[in-house]
Amino acid sequence: MIEVIAQATDQATQAAAQPGGITGSIQGGLGCLGAAIGVGIVGMKGAEAVGRNPDASGAILVQSIIGMALAEAVAFYSLFL
Repeated sequence: MIEVIAQATDQATQAAAQPGGITGSIQGGLGCLGAAIGVGIVGMKGAEAVGRNPDASGAILVQSIIGMALAEAVAFYSLFL
């Protein structure tokens, strides 16, 4: 068991020593995290708005879908640019 842990530690230090190992992944991960938080907030506020005014659910649904699409665009920008 100790040998396995030592081997994993050696591999981790070798991977960390290589230049440019995870530079692009951090950008994509943070962009996707921001998009996920944005979609969650839009969904939360949309459900709250429908709860307050059920008659306006159609208009709220359309605006929520547009807001979620704009938030998801951030993820695509971070992944592909």
